[in-house]
Amino acid sequence: MTQQLEHAQVRPIHSAPRSTTEPHHALSVAGLVTVLLGAFLPMLDFFIVNVALPTIDHDLAAGPAVLELVAAGYGIAFAVLLVLGGRLGDSLGRRRLFIAGAAAFAVTSLACGLAPTAATLVIARITQGAAAALLVPQVLATITSATSGAQRARALSIYGAVGGVSVVIGQVLGGMLIAADLFGTGWRAIFLLNVPFAVLTAVLAIRYVPESRSPRPSRVDVPGTVLLTVALLSLFVPLMEGRAAGWPLWSWLLLAVFPFAAVGFVLVERRAERAGLLPLVPPSLLRIPEMRHGLGIALPYFGCFGGFMFVLAITLQQGLRLSPVMSGVALVPLAFGYFSSSLAGPRLIGRFGSRVITAGSALQALGTVTLITTVLADYRGLSVLTLLPGMLVTGLGNGLVGTPLFRVVLSKVPSESAGLGSGVLATAQQSSLALGVATLGTLFLSLTPSLGMGHALALVLAIQSLGSVTVLWLSTRLPRTMG
Repeated sequence: MTQQLEHAQVRPIHSAPRSTTEPHHALSVAGLVTVLLGAFLPMLDFFIVNVALPTIDHDLAAGPAVLELVAAGYGIAFAVLLVLGGRLGDSLGRRRLFIAGAAAFAVTSLACGLAPTAATLVIARITQGAAAALLVPQVLATITSATSGAQRARALSIYGAVGGVSVVIGQVLGGMLIAADLFGTGWRAIFLLNVPFAVLTAVLAIRYVPESRSPRPSRVDVPGTVLLTVALLSLFVPLMEGRAAGWPLWSWLLLAVFPFAAVGFVLVERRAERAGLLPLVPPSLLRIPEMRHGLGIALPYFGCFGGFMFVLAITLQQGLRLSPVMSGVALVPLAFGYFSSSLAGPRLIGRFGSRVITAGSALQALGTVTLITTVLADYRGLSVLTLLPGMLVTGLGNGLVGTPLFRVVLSKVPSESAGLGSGVLATAQQSSLALGVATLGTLFLSLTPSLGMGHALALVLAIQSLGSVTVLWLSTRLPRTMG
């Protein structure tokens, strides 16, 4: 009898019915605002540090390799632990993990803001990324499990908008905080500001966020977790640190480990599901068409977006010598375009379905080509005004792609697997952002000495336009109507 129950609990994800044993508690407006605030803070911190790196280097004598770790350590820990965070939420309770993640994010943000040395800042950033990995999967999982129908569609659309806008606002706000030098804190303000908002998030969650969990919790998939961690670390660490360290032997050896770890992870997960166990990332989850096609779009979209924001921050501050504030102002049209199209997104999606993503990727490509033309015409004459048309159109396109993407990927994931599906999606998002920074950022920095910053920027933008074309093609494979 026990064996029959065990096998009944491990039906493949794609055929699992929605649970009737998990109590359904509606997510109120206050609850939605609370979980969105919990998502906003970690996403903001992924890029807010970009504008602070020169000041951190000056104050802590960090050096290029350590500065790379300050930026990359957060993203690596965030990406590596996201799926595990989603699984723990399914098992232990999503509100419980959300509150714990928000509290941990407050503590680690405080540690970042008070770090006396570059080494302690790196350690604090890594732990901050781990806290974010506990927090973020619970947001999407709570939305998926505690909403339905039109409410869920709107909530996922808003989440997509928050995710995209937070990346842009991170660099705008970071520049303003550094220039303001609040109470003489300098760059430390970008971390210290998180503390009261993270505490507020945890307090509001106690009152407004409903508890939910999977009715069929399973043990942590240790082999899958270890192999996924090894695969992501062996890819991200050398790509993010190899250039700054001069591409030593260890960086090449780690890269050589990646394909073996990735293949091993896939094989272990397949074997576990066939044996009636619930692996870290069930292959049957990826057989859901919306999940598979949506993740296919997420990789080039977030990868190009992450690289674009990183390269732009370097160009504006180090190439054009703009102040942190003016660098932030240059990004305002991008944020305005993203936010505007995100607001219109849910209504457009209801009328035109996935064609909105197709149109958004076309707009994104048009905006990127406009930026390439502007850069090549007069790089030294670039200003907030000359960049405005390309930035605005690019932002409009980004919003029409990023906003509905979360709705597509999670639309058919059963509520009892909400944490698992959310963890996979969040991992794809953060891994792609980190990979974009590592690859496009490294390419840009490597080519700048020989090509000059203007031509290196134009090349990165050309690659981004190819990414937009790829997203356009992939979007034609999505179902035209979106529930």
